[in-house]
Amino acid sequence: QVQLVESGGGLVQAGGSLRLSCAASGRTFGTYPMGWFRQAPGKEREFVAAVSWSRQNTYYSNSVKGRFTISRDNAKNTVYLQMNSLKPEDTAVYYCAAARDRFIEIMREPGYDYWGQGTQVTVSS
Repeated sequence: QVQLVESGGGLVQAGGSLRLSCAASGRTFGTYPMGWFRQAPGKEREFVAAVSWSRQNTYYSNSVKGRFTISRDNAKNTVYLQMNSLKPEDTAVYYCAAARDRFIEIMREPGYDYWGQGTQVTVSS
């Protein structure tokens, strides 16, 4: 049974930083795409960042580009999201996702097969 477990969320002041982690179990995702999405209150879930199966390509939404960094440690079967210069509009539940196929539309939800339960990130002004 595949599980994705996020951690690292919390409350932070604007301008601060947080590092989210997503540990996978039940399957090795070292050569498959993994990503982060988020859902703010009253809004649809949106793409945040993703890393390709080869780890050579990373993708970011325009709203987080230059502030967030996605990385993965295949030995730990874990993906990270380093979030710097946080803004109140980054407040959301952040979800980790993983795909079974290597070649997907990496910025779109349907490409992903497994999802974590989410971790809350709250940025105060």
